[in-house]
Amino acid sequence: MFATIKSLGLFGLNAFPVDVEVDIQKGLPHFDIVGLPDAAVKESRERIRTALYSISVTLPPKHIVVNLAPADVKKSGTMHDLAILVGVLKSMGQLSCSMQGKFFIGEVSLSGEVRSVNGVLPMTILARSLGVEELYVPADNAAEAATIQDVRVFGVHNIGELIDHLEGDAPLSPAQPADFTEPDAPENLLDFSDVKGQQTVKRALEIVAAGGHNVLLVGAPGSGKSMLAKRMPYILPEMTMEESIETTNIYSISGLLDPKHPLITKRPFRAPHHTISGVGLVGGGTVPHPGEISLAHNGLLFLDELAEFDRHTLDILRQPLEDHIVTITRAAGTISYPCRFMLVGAMNPCPCGYYGHPKRRCSCSPQAIQRYRSRISGPLLERFDLQVEVDPVSYEDLTTTEPIETSADIRKRVQAAREIQEKRFSGTSIFCNAQIPAGKLQQYCPMEETAERLVQDAFDRLGLSARSYDRLLKVGRTIADLAGSACILRRHMAAAIQYCSLSWKYLPPI
Repeated sequence: MFATIKSLGLFGLNAFPVDVEVDIQKGLPHFDIVGLPDAAVKESRERIRTALYSISVTLPPKHIVVNLAPADVKKSGTMHDLAILVGVLKSMGQLSCSMQGKFFIGEVSLSGEVRSVNGVLPMTILARSLGVEELYVPADNAAEAATIQDVRVFGVHNIGELIDHLEGDAPLSPAQPADFTEPDAPENLLDFSDVKGQQTVKRALEIVAAGGHNVLLVGAPGSGKSMLAKRMPYILPEMTMEESIETTNIYSISGLLDPKHPLITKRPFRAPHHTISGVGLVGGGTVPHPGEISLAHNGLLFLDELAEFDRHTLDILRQPLEDHIVTITRAAGTISYPCRFMLVGAMNPCPCGYYGHPKRRCSCSPQAIQRYRSRISGPLLERFDLQVEVDPVSYEDLTTTEPIETSADIRKRVQAAREIQEKRFSGTSIFCNAQIPAGKLQQYCPMEETAERLVQDAFDRLGLSARSYDRLLKVGRTIADLAGSACILRRHMAAAIQYCSLSWKYLPPI
């Protein structure tokens, strides 16, 4: 007897429909799975055989053939187990219900439990576009799939429960999306009010958060670079639903979603160690998986001790920072992952950390300083919109009893600036000022005459490149938005030039 069951497959972020065709005919007892299955798919034979035995169902002594169509597309993972099992039961005559409009995803354990799989969210999005009426997924993935509207999602704990539902003996209730209006994290443990002094740096990070810019913090050890960067997530603007779905898709295929909070509503903060490889940073593997830059999509990537990273690894970031997408090509195929993120780098000015310190003497030789600085290439340095010097904290700042502005106060201003940008870029693919293309700068960054003269003077005096000029205008646009000004004034550009000129002090050849 022949049966066709609908399932879904996944390659990177790209989901695709799979027809699970099952045929049971007379012949020598054998169980074949064809259609370019990988080892995990082939092993489903034994999982299904034992799972059926757990509910007192024995496979017939016949030739069972399972074809996963389209047969020319590689099938991987354990997500097809449930569909294959349902197909076998249908072919055996154990299920009498219609399978029209039903799709099945899930891994089956030896005891008959239905285990969670990765990538359910992008597969559910495809299911909606295909007009699927009912989607059956593991119970642990039900809330994740239910975030997509217009699809009836059923969470299944075990195959016995599924059979009872399909036969109408004990119908399941459709899964409901979780309530995402409640915070999905504990109260903020890190706050800008914990940081004494450093008002200039705090202002720079506010600009970074408001415009989606990249920033490089350079200063002596103990000046508060890491402390400040780790508090940035608490001043970032709220995510839109579109951004939440995009980021959750990446975490879904990576298996990093929290079952209790299946939709990511807080902007990601990733801080990989400086020993990370290029594959770990941008992604890769036999079947290319997302790297740290994609896991930071719509959020923030913090690279502490930037000069300690391998130079080749850092230079890999240059193209993704421009294109906001990384394309990985392997023998298994080519996959593109989104990677629109804010890059925050922190480093010392020299190996000992005290070059330019007002009170401590640097012990490094000129050659050692040059080697240290050369780990950051010029093209990568130009990708940092703001380059900020973090001065040592004074005793007076540390012992002050004056109230310090909180992260919540800063975030209000950041959110207001982002709302201005949202209106400005409505109907375009631009999300924030940092993403303004070069051809649109004149349209979105109008300057008063005195501000334009100041930029011209800075361009000639500092020897700015075309990219440096573009990022200077973008930073000036963000500063004007924070001030509520439609036009970029001279004082806005003066502040932008101050934040964009650190490299001429610290990072030229000696």
